[in-house]
Amino acid sequence: MPSSHPAIALPRLIAHRGLSAHAPENTLAAVRAAHDAGYPWVELDVQLLGDGTPVIWHDATLKRCSDGHGRLATLDLAAVRKLDVGAWFSDDFRGERMATLSDMLELLVELDMGVNMELKVTSRRSGTELAEVVVPRLLKALPPERLILSSFDQPALHHARSLADASLLPIGVLTESVSEKWQSRCEALDAYSIHTDWTRLTARRAREIKAAGYRLLCYTPNDPAAFAQRWEWGVDSAISDDPALFAGIAPPPA
Repeated sequence: MPSSHPAIALPRLIAHRGLSAHAPENTLAAVRAAHDAGYPWVELDVQLLGDGTPVIWHDATLKRCSDGHGRLATLDLAAVRKLDVGAWFSDDFRGERMATLSDMLELLVELDMGVNMELKVTSRRSGTELAEVVVPRLLKALPPERLILSSFDQPALHHARSLADASLLPIGVLTESVSEKWQSRCEALDAYSIHTDWTRLTARRAREIKAAGYRLLCYTPNDPAAFAQRWEWGVDSAISDDPALFAGIAPPPA
């Protein structure tokens, strides 16, 4: 990995979609909960509404995590601002509203937190379009030491790289399993890290990644005992719904 990448103090534990085991995922409340629990980094998802507004949301539809229905790609900001995105999780979060990217960046700056922001590309919007909207806003709000941009969508990542070099924008290659061509993909993007499903990672592949100088992140382990061996393989960070499960088990940051 080139030395031009920023020196990121990557924590061992990153709160998945905010502290999603204890607050509604991808909300301002979930990020505040992560901060209050002592987790300095969160993983979040961003996608575009039909009017082009970037919002913090995982699914292509509203059904699972709100009191509404429909696809995000057909809605505008005025419509989604009326939704309750907290009551589905608990009455304690009734009235929580969908966060725009601007809302979330303002909170991350206020709390001095880092973020792994995933470009969530759906069938209705292109990854290139999403990167074009999101990347400049990330770069304006956050220093590179507190930012990793990831995506499963290769066009989104390549367009993101065209907008900023590795010293300003650390890129994480997000993949379900690490293929034989992992290194060429990383080199083409001047990537900082690889993010993969912890259940599909092998010791051999993990050690190859670390030997090549890349950071290695795993999603979404919530079983510390089953995950323990991965630390020995060189995994840098676990993106967990409930990082507290790893208290006293995860090694200190490398």
